[in-house]
Amino acid sequence: MSTHDMWNWGFEDTTGYLKGIDLIGYKVEATDGSIGKVDKHSEEVGASLIVVDTGMWIFGKHVLLPAGVITRIDTDAQIVHVNRSKEQIKNAPEFEESKYDTGPSYLEQFARYYNQPHM
Repeated sequence: MSTHDMWNWGFEDTTGYLKGIDLIGYKVEATDGSIGKVDKHSEEVGASLIVVDTGMWIFGKHVLLPAGVITRIDTDAQIVHVNRSKEQIKNAPEFEESKYDTGPSYLEQFARYYNQPHM
């Protein structure tokens, strides 16, 4: 997967994502089950992502997932499917809202976790 794929919605997106769609509140399904709901998402070029509120599953942790891990979006059922397991998501760095606007360097820790350099 290229860096472009990881942090951007594809030019010929096959996930079902449509620019401007509001994903907040959509359920998120890992490869092995439900992990929570979308709390935030970004369409920013080079930093497209969703933030998942895992709720009680892992004690309210918020996890950032780059757009490139999304495999399919079912707008009718309001479900985002990702190509990561519950364990991989549980072990991901926790998203911290206060650090998000600090620029590309903040996303680097997530890029390293997902094995894709940022920018």
